[in-house]
Amino acid sequence: MTTILVTGGTGTLGRLVTERLRADGHEVRVLSRHTRPYAVDLREGGPGLDEALDGVETVVHCASSPRGGDEQAADHLIAAARRAGVGHLVYISIVGVDRVPFGYYRSKLAVERRIEESGLGWTVLRATQFHDLVVTVVRGLAKSPVVLLPAGVSDQPVEVAEVADRLAESALAAPAGRVPDMGGPEVRTFDSLARACLRATGRRRPVLSVPLFGKTYRAFRSGGHLAPEQAVGKGTFEEYLARRFGQ
Repeated sequence: MTTILVTGGTGTLGRLVTERLRADGHEVRVLSRHTRPYAVDLREGGPGLDEALDGVETVVHCASSPRGGDEQAADHLIAAARRAGVGHLVYISIVGVDRVPFGYYRSKLAVERRIEESGLGWTVLRATQFHDLVVTVVRGLAKSPVVLLPAGVSDQPVEVAEVADRLAESALAAPAGRVPDMGGPEVRTFDSLARACLRATGRRRPVLSVPLFGKTYRAFRSGGHLAPEQAVGKGTFEEYLARRFGQ
């Protein structure tokens, strides 16, 4: 039996990773800001982090925030993992962090580099966006009378449970470095995804695609965040919508 620490273990992805590892009989510790006994804010570090890592063989690092702090959190986690003699650090990243000059992506890439240079055994998996993130974005846009979308942008959403399976498998295997990206089964225009979401949620809104400007938009429009050659996911967006909204 392996002792594994999952950071962000109460989040959308971390919760599923924890469930899968425990189902396989492993001791899993959940680290998050508010969940005891390992309530630690990774951005601040502190002695609670050393306690959480005591005796841990593998860390699955799922904790992340678009609001910032990922690099500081990684520094604290890596330093504590070294002190504890952790043998394997598994990190979930995002497809395109090295191609799209978006602030959050740059931070994820910086964390990747810290992990690669940490001296620890490591595995990094990049995945495309989860289905639920697409829904969150569309529902936010649908608060306005007209849903305005960036013209010419596509997406490749993936089922979070499938990513959790891959991470759990990685946690139980030897460190593998950068593993193949994981993309959803379909590359879809964001317009088609938005319309499917609106239908499933019963929202009637006109949808209008508008051109934007800047390097980040151009990178998204050129598909820098997509992995069509790694469309290994099985669950489609419509299947996710039917399960979530009963359509």
